[in-house]
Amino acid sequence: MIRSLVFLFFLFGCQPSLWCQQISVQSAEITFHFTSKDVEGSIGGFNSSSMIDLGNLTESKFSGSVQVETLKTGNFLRDWSLKGGKYFDADAYPSILFKSTKISGTTDGTFQVTGNLTLKGTTKPITFTFSRKDNRLIGLTSLFTSDFGIHIKDEREENEVDVTIVLNF
Repeated sequence: MIRSLVFLFFLFGCQPSLWCQQISVQSAEITFHFTSKDVEGSIGGFNSSSMIDLGNLTESKFSGSVQVETLKTGNFLRDWSLKGGKYFDADAYPSILFKSTKISGTTDGTFQVTGNLTLKGTTKPITFTFSRKDNRLIGLTSLFTSDFGIHIKDEREENEVDVTIVLNF
């Protein structure tokens, strides 16, 4: 039986070591740090249709969404305000979406996932840098909320948010 499977892999041009590298995302933890206010938080309601092949990253697809209503900063009034129309407007824009457009590896074991982030009806390109740790992929990026029409502070630089996404597979 095993001999037959190995034969089929080679017959169809597949390498078993790469075949076994395909993973699917089971869950995610997304946290953020709003640097100028020193506010940390999380967002949930994660849904993903990602197909990740660690043996052939360029053929992988990262795609997912989170629900704005799940935003938490540890302060009920701040959370309520952020979900309102002045900031994230959860009623009109209930989801934050990401879809990869390009994936590239580096020599230090990390890889970049570039894609389109849609937040409050505005779509902008963004790049996450991922590394693998056990059965997780950890991605980091920074963005400015004001680029997406969310002006928490007056100056663009004061609207910087560091985002960490941990994908469990």
